[in-house]
Amino acid sequence: MASRKGEPMKYRKWNPKTKMQILLEGLEGKIPLAELCNKYQIRQNLYYYWLKEFQTKGYKVFESEKQTKKEQKLIEEVKKLKRIIAELSIELKKTELELNEGDEQ
Repeated sequence: MASRKGEPMKYRKWNPKTKMQILLEGLEGKIPLAELCNKYQIRQNLYYYWLKEFQTKGYKVFESEKQTKKEQKLIEEVKKLKRIIAELSIELKKTELELNEGDEQ
């Protein structure tokens, strides 16, 4: 279903896995880029844009997502503080309700 000459290609949102598949297929070089782009109905400039993104950000795949001990400690501390705030908020609300009930009597 290639678009005819002069007709704009339909806008589609490509998921990351499909983009990677198309890029790898293009990098294999088994078929000409123009043919690859026709196959997926994309423009060559879009392919080159994806390729540039891959070249500049591809290293992130190999970055470790492990948190440092300091980060883990801070995350636990934030969770603890949020729990304390929640408990204090509940106590404050109870106190306000009790005071309001006392005013009504």
